[in-house]
Amino acid sequence: MRIAIDIDSTLHHHWPLLAAAAKRRFGVDLPYEQQFPWASRRLSEEQLGVCIKDTHSNEAIASARPYPHAVETVNGWYDSGHSIHITTHRAERSMTATRRWLDDIGLRHHELSCGYDKVARCRQIGIDLLIDDSPNNLLRALAAGILAATLRHPWNQHVCDAPHVTSAADWRELARVLEPVLEGDRGAS
Repeated sequence: MRIAIDIDSTLHHHWPLLAAAAKRRFGVDLPYEQQFPWASRRLSEEQLGVCIKDTHSNEAIASARPYPHAVETVNGWYDSGHSIHITTHRAERSMTATRRWLDDIGLRHHELSCGYDKVARCRQIGIDLLIDDSPNNLLRALAAGILAATLRHPWNQHVCDAPHVTSAADWRELARVLEPVLEGDRGAS
């Protein structure tokens, strides 16, 4: 199976980095547990862009720690013969630092791509399963005939309960619920 996996809030807990940047840059608190799609935005789009750019600096990328069991799970899939494609919205300028981070944490993969339209990239390379935290990406993947899975976060809870979206609290659970799918039972998700 060809699997595409996001990085921020999928392979590592991105929110603390983003919240710290918002506090440092704009004096704004962004509590993780309050990040619902319907909640009022505390940052403008421009401010959010500045904070995201901060979290994608070489130093911030290098300091990120993967979620427990993420690396072991993905490496197990790799070792089982699945094709692993890391796909992120990070800017191209982050490619070298991101590649170094993946190497440093020991995450085996076949490809790393940085770009805005993940679903188009997934369609282009024939991805079967997208693991991502973005509700928009998950729903677009489903519409394109791609299986969708995610870790549960406040901002994606509404799609976690949607039909055909596989969700889990952590990587250990995600590995368990995806096992039948990765063994060839597409109807299991």
